[in-house]
Amino acid sequence: MRALTLISAFVGGAIVGCGAALLFAPEKGSDVRTRICGILKRKGIKISDQEVDALVAELVGAEE
Repeated sequence: MRALTLISAFVGGAIVGCGAALLFAPEKGSDVRTRICGILKRKGIKISDQEVDALVAELVGAEE
């Protein structure tokens, strides 16, 4: 019975870990850029795709 409990705990932990990984996995870059454009446009800020790409490149360069 003890081995069954251990296996159940391991399988349960694996399921929870996989679920957490799916929830916290980053989105594709193109999806994030689209969301950024949408948010900025709703706020009244007109921005082109090239400007968003330049902004992302600048932010990524600042992190290094």
